Amino acid sequence: MIIAIDGPAASGKSTAARSLAKRLGITFLDTGAMYRAVTLDVLRRDVDPTDAAACTAVAEAIEISFDVEGRILIGGAPGEPEVRSEAVNRRVSEVAAHSGVRRAMVAVQRRIGEQASAGASGDLRGVVAEGRDMTSVVFPDADLKVFLVASPRERARRRAEEEGHPERAAEYEADLARRDEYDSTREDSPLVEVEGALRLETDELTPEQVLQRLIEEVEALRG
Repeated sequence: MIIAIDGPAASGKSTAARSLAKRLGITFLDTGAMYRAVTLDVLRRDVDPTDAAACTAVAEAIEISFDVEGRILIGGAPGEPEVRSEAVNRRVSEVAAHSGVRRAMVAVQRRIGEQASAGASGDLRGVVAEGRDMTSVVFPDADLKVFLVASPRERARRRAEEEGHPERAAEYEADLARRDEYDSTREDSPLVEVEGALRLETDELTPEQVLQRLIEEVEALRG
């Protein structure tokens, strides 16, 4: 089973996808962390984030994997918490917009999805993948497609609290607006809500309520 979850930054994708994968006992694929890992490596190597060729070279050379908890590894070493740093936040949309970077990451994402879904029938196997183009590009034939949304203000509040700076919510809202613009207008694999996806607005929902709604959808698919 492949479950693809898309949505803008701070809409609750990672929390929902990680929790759902754990509840179902299948693989969690944090594709946003993969682009963050490339961005982190770009910054470490003093590569210009706007240089498409140079960023693509980094993406093609980087070794990305995940530990048993779904946390990203870069060359076998933990990528957290550095991939969540403000420096990465500011440049990840630029790096992720390069077509070559996306091609390199999509190839890895599809391979992980295929490996997670392979094997004998019986126990549920598969992947819960979250990102910006899971439903539109990476897994267009996913068994369940979800589009999570939340208001800009709510998303900013969540991100500010997550980072431990609730007083900076307005600043985070401006940064999220900038990232939304990048993600939705980029030429390659923009963030879109595909036809047939379950649209789930999360402003008034707790993480557990979001999880329960997704579990209901999965159970309906399984009959």
